[in-house]
Amino acid sequence: MITPDIARATAWRDHDPDPTTRAQITWLLEAAQDGMASAVEELGRAFAGPLAFGTAGLRGQIGAGESRLNEAVVLRTTAGLMAWLRKKATRAPRVVIGSDARFGSVNFAHAAARVVAAAGGEALLLPLINPTPLTSYAVRQLDADAGIMVTASHNSARDNGYKVYLGGTVATGPAAGVQLVSPADAEIQREIAAQPFADQIPQTAEGIRQVDPREDYVHDAAGLAERGGATRAERAALRITLTPMHGVGGHLTLRALEAAGFTNVDIVEQQAIPDPFFPTVSFPNPEEPGALDLAKAYASAHGSDLIIAVDPDADRCALVIPEGEGWRQLSGDETGSILGEFAAGQAPKGAVLANSIVSSRLLSAIASAHGLGYAHTLTGFKWIGRTEGLYFGYEEAIGTCPDPAHVRDKDGMATAVLAASLFASLKARGVSGAEELDRMARTYGLYQTAPLTFRVEHLDTITAGMERLRLTPPDRLAGSKVVRVVDLAHGGLGLPPQDALLFLTEDDSRVVVRPSGTEPKLKCYLEVHIPVEEFSPGKNGPTVPHDAAAHRLELVRADMCAAVGLPDPAEAK
Repeated sequence: MITPDIARATAWRDHDPDPTTRAQITWLLEAAQDGMASAVEELGRAFAGPLAFGTAGLRGQIGAGESRLNEAVVLRTTAGLMAWLRKKATRAPRVVIGSDARFGSVNFAHAAARVVAAAGGEALLLPLINPTPLTSYAVRQLDADAGIMVTASHNSARDNGYKVYLGGTVATGPAAGVQLVSPADAEIQREIAAQPFADQIPQTAEGIRQVDPREDYVHDAAGLAERGGATRAERAALRITLTPMHGVGGHLTLRALEAAGFTNVDIVEQQAIPDPFFPTVSFPNPEEPGALDLAKAYASAHGSDLIIAVDPDADRCALVIPEGEGWRQLSGDETGSILGEFAAGQAPKGAVLANSIVSSRLLSAIASAHGLGYAHTLTGFKWIGRTEGLYFGYEEAIGTCPDPAHVRDKDGMATAVLAASLFASLKARGVSGAEELDRMARTYGLYQTAPLTFRVEHLDTITAGMERLRLTPPDRLAGSKVVRVVDLAHGGLGLPPQDALLFLTEDDSRVVVRPSGTEPKLKCYLEVHIPVEEFSPGKNGPTVPHDAAAHRLELVRADMCAAVGLPDPAEAK
C-alpha cells in the first residue's frame, strides 16, 4: 500500500479548478482521516507522483489527483508545453488541438486551448470528437509548431491521454507532424514541473480559432486509390464491412472510402456511434481475441469481401479476409507486408519503405526487389515517421503510414483506402487475399511472425529477465545455432541505444526482446524464414510450408520461455 502524503494531497485539492475532482479528493481525505483503508489506498494511488511526460506524451487513468488524468493535469501540462515552445519556436507558437470521444476528452481539449491562447500562442481548435490522424494532418497542413491530441487510442475505457506532435518552426523536414522524441520529452517534463498550481495557470477563450481540415483530409486520403490498382467500377464492386469499434473514426473513414469510389460499404451499426463505454467489446483493441466477432457476423450476413476495423482513435487499421467458411484476421506483419508490396509497385524512384526493428524483415526484401530504399527504425512511429524519403511505413501492431506526405504517423483511415484499393484489384483478378500472400511467399520466401508476451506483476521481473538473457543468451533456437547476439542497449544495427536484444540463428530465425514502454510486459517478437528453395514442389508451383513455419515458431517460443526463465503465458491460461 502506498502511504499518501496528506499535505500534498490537500494542497492539490485546494488548487484544483474542477469542482468534481476537488470534491473527490475532499471525500478521500476525510475518509482516510477516519481510518477507511480503501480510501487511504486510493489516495495513495492518486498521489503516487506526477504522471510522467514521455515520448507518447501522457497516458493514464481518468480521475482526481496528480497521478491521474484530469483538468488540473492538462492545464499544467499545456502550460509547460507552451513554456518550452516559446523557447523553441521563432514566432508566437501555433498549436492545433483535437480530441476523441473518451470521458473528459472534449473538456481537456478546451482547457488546453485556453492555456495556449493565454500564453500568447495561436490556438487552433479542431472539430472535436474526431480521429488522431486529423490532428497529425493539421500540424503539417496548417504549419503548426505543435499539435495536441487528447486520446488514449485503444486503451481501456477508464483511460485517457495527451499526445504531442511537433512541426512548424520547431520540427522541420521529415520530423514535421511526427510525435516528439527525446530530449524534447524530458525538457517539457522539466517545464511542467516548474509550473504553478493549476488554478494559477492563466486561461482565456479570447483568440481561440476554429479550424476544419476534414474536407482536405478526405480528398488527400481518397487520392491513395488513384495511385494504381482497381478501376472505379472495380472499387464499387468490392463489398466492405467497416467497424470503428465505438470510436471516432467511422464517419471520416466512410467519407474517405466513398470519395475514393468504394460505395458498397456496410458499417456495423452497433459500433458506429462514438461511445466511451465501448459496450460491445471487452477491450477496444482490434487485436484482442473476440474484439471483431460482431464485425465478422455482420460481414457474413452481408456477404462482404473484406472487413476493415479502425481502432477507437482511428490511427490503426485491422484487416479481416474471407477464408473457407469463416474469416482470417491478418496480423500486423501480414497487413504491413501485403500493403507494402502493393505500395512498392506504385512507388517512384528513390522512395523508401520503413518498419520498426521488431517488425518482419519481409518489407526489406520487398523494397530490394522493387529497387527501393529501406530503413529499419526503433519501435514507434515517432521513429518511422522521421525516415528520409519515406513512402510507406508500418509496425507490427497494425499501424501503417500509407501517405507520409500528408500524415507522418500511423493512419487507419488512409490505410483503409489503400487496403480497399488492393483488395478491389485482387477481386477483379479473381485472386483472394490468402492467394496473394502465398504468391509473395513464393517470391520472397515465407516470413512468419508471432508475438510472445509476458505480463508481469512486478517490473523487477522484466529487469531480471533481460539481465538473464544478457548473461546467458540462448545458444540454440528451434535446434538452430544462434550465430549473432546484438545488445541494442549499446546501440547497433545503425540505431540509437534502446533496451532490447536481438538473436539471429543459422537458419535465419530471429527474435527481438524488449520491455514494453507503456505496460508491465516483456515482449518477444519471433520470426522464422523459410527460403523458396526449401519449399516442396507442388502441382501449381512450390508449396508454401505454413505448417513447418508454425512448428518452428512453436519451438522458438518454447526455447525463449526457457531462456527468459518464465512460464509460457499460453499455458498459464
